[in-house]
Amino acid sequence: MSELAFTGGLFSYAEVVMFDWYRRCTYDGEQKRAFHCQARIALRALAKELRLPEVAYDLRSNRAGVAVSGEIILHGETIYIQVCQPATGPDSGILIRTCEGRRDYEGGRNHLAPLSLLDRPAELAEYVRAVMSGDLSLISRMFGPLSAWRLARG
Repeated sequence: MSELAFTGGLFSYAEVVMFDWYRRCTYDGEQKRAFHCQARIALRALAKELRLPEVAYDLRSNRAGVAVSGEIILHGETIYIQVCQPATGPDSGILIRTCEGRRDYEGGRNHLAPLSLLDRPAELAEYVRAVMSGDLSLISRMFGPLSAWRLARG
């Protein structure tokens, strides 16, 4: 995919490379490093989209062992978001729930979203806001389209 970019008074086309969230990072140290790096970038973009100041959340990473992806977590005063490659598959790789402070590790109900939403921070932010609102009918209406956004895998 090409994108028009403005650089130093000139317009140029740059190739935009999307990260492959679906490529497993178990037993692949380089892929795990890239997964954690890209997830941190994506969660910072999400925090910006949610208008969270940097002091309003913690961003941490647990690389865990070689057989798992580990997790990357954005933990604010009222929201907890975890990114990983779970055994249930990448379409449930983003966990979103409400919380009561940064020491609350249990929080509210778990809501899952596909890893592919990390490439669309505005859409992911909309889903996060729905979870934070607690309106289950809104969350249910949104989840239908989310489940249809799964990337075709060959």
